[in-house]
Amino acid sequence: MKIKSASDYMESLKKLSPVIYYKGERIEDVTASPATAPHVRAAAMTYALANMEEYGHLAAATSHLTGRTISRFTHVHQNVDDLIKKVKLLRVLGQKTGTCFQRCVGFDGINAMYSVAYEIDQKHDMGYFERFKKWLVRIQDENLMVVGAMTDPKGDRSKGPAEQPDPDQYLHVVKRTNDGIVIRGAKLHMTGAVNSHEILVMPTTAMDESSKDYAVACALPVDAPGVTMIFGRQANDSRRDLEETIDAGKPSFGIVGGEAVIVFDDVFVPWENVFMDGQTEFTSSLVYRFAAHHRANYGACKTGLMDVLTGAVTYLAQIQGSAKGSHVRDKVTEMIHLSETLYSSSIACSAEGSPTPSGAFMVDTMLANVCKHNVTRFHFEVARLAVDLAGGFIATLPSEYDFRNEEVGHLIKKYFSCVDGLPVEDRVKIGRLIEAMTGGTAMVESMHGAGSPQAQRIMIFREGKLNEKIQFAKALAGIPSRANK
Repeated sequence: MKIKSASDYMESLKKLSPVIYYKGERIEDVTASPATAPHVRAAAMTYALANMEEYGHLAAATSHLTGRTISRFTHVHQNVDDLIKKVKLLRVLGQKTGTCFQRCVGFDGINAMYSVAYEIDQKHDMGYFERFKKWLVRIQDENLMVVGAMTDPKGDRSKGPAEQPDPDQYLHVVKRTNDGIVIRGAKLHMTGAVNSHEILVMPTTAMDESSKDYAVACALPVDAPGVTMIFGRQANDSRRDLEETIDAGKPSFGIVGGEAVIVFDDVFVPWENVFMDGQTEFTSSLVYRFAAHHRANYGACKTGLMDVLTGAVTYLAQIQGSAKGSHVRDKVTEMIHLSETLYSSSIACSAEGSPTPSGAFMVDTMLANVCKHNVTRFHFEVARLAVDLAGGFIATLPSEYDFRNEEVGHLIKKYFSCVDGLPVEDRVKIGRLIEAMTGGTAMVESMHGAGSPQAQRIMIFREGKLNEKIQFAKALAGIPSRANK
C-alpha cells in the first residue's frame, strides 16, 4: 500500500489542492487549519490502526482482485466474516476517536457500486464493471480515502429530478463527448469530503426514464477542476477553531465527520471513471444497497461512541463521589445494555449477510434498517442518561480562560472540587467531553446520517413479509387461505 501510516496519509493530503471554503475564507491546508485538522486526525486513525498488532487483523484485508494486503476500507466484502470484522473495526475506531472517522461512506459506496456495476453489465454489457475494478485496484494499492457523494439538494421535494425548476438540484450529466462526461450539481452533507483523495458520485434516489441524465455514477479527484467544497459549521466550532484544549471537549478529534457541500460546476469525468450513465432501472438497487451497508455500520461506530460516554459518566461519578449510588449504577447499567443491544443488531445483520450475483456480500437489509432505527433511539437515550448523571454543571462551567486566570482560577478549583485527591481539572475536562458528545451537531448526525428514521421505517414495513405473517396466524387459527378480492 502506498499510504501505510497516519503520517503518510497527512502528507498525501498536502500534495492535493482542493478548493475549500469555511466561514468565508479559503482553507489551503486541511492538515493545518484548526477547523479541519481534528477531522484529519480522526480519519488518520483508520490508517494508524492497521499498524497496531492487536487490530491489524481487523483493519487489513486481502484483495480478491489482486491478492495483495489492503485496507479494509477499500475492500469488497467476500463473506460474512468480512462483514463482521468490519463491525468490530468500526466499534474500535469509535472508541479511539469518540467521533466519525469518515471512511465508511466511501467504503459502502465501493461495495454497492461493485455489485451494481456487475449487474448493469450482465444486462447491457457497458464495460462499467471492468472500469470500476480497474479504478478500485488503484484505490486499494494506494490506500486512498474515498468520499461517497450521494445526497443531492433535492430542491422542491414534491418534484422528481427532471421536474425541478432548477435542473441542478440533482447532479446530472450536461454533456457527453468522445472522451467523457461533464457533470453539474451538488452533493450535500458529505462526510470527510475535505480530507479525502477521491469522490465517488452516486445517484441519490430511484429514477425513471425521464431522469436518465441524473442516473450517473462516477469517480474523480477531490481537486478536479470545477469542484468546490464548502465546509459546514458545527456546535461550539469556535472553541475548536481557537484550539481551546479543554472547552472543545475533544481537542484531538472533531465532534462529527467534518461534513461539506461539494459543488460540481461543469466538471469533466473521463469515460474510464464512469460506472453508470443513464441506466435508471439500477438506481434503486444502488441506493438501496448503499443505504443498507451504511445503516449496518451505525450499530458499530455509534456503539463505540456510547462506550466512551458510558466511561465518561462513570469516571465523573467517581470524581463526584456518587459512583456507589444505586441510581447511578442502574443508569450506567442501562447505558451498557443499550450499547450492547445496538451492537448485537449490527452483528446480526452482518451474520445474516448473503452474496450478490457479483459475489460481493450484502448485509441483511431488514436487520440493517432495524439497526439504524435503533441508533436514532438508543444513542439519544444514552446521551440523555449521560447528561442526567453528569448534572447541570456541564452547561454552566466557566471557560478554561477563567480556569487559568490568576484572579479567579483558584475559585474555580475550590468550588468545583469533589473527591479529595482527584484533580478538579479532570472533572472539568470530562464534563466538556460529555457536553461535546451530547450536543446538537453530534446528535443530529446520529439521527439523520444514513437516512432519517422515516426512511428506515419505510424499508422495515416494505420488508416486513406481512402476507407471510398473516398466513402464520391463519394457520394457527384454523382459517383457510383464500384468494384476496
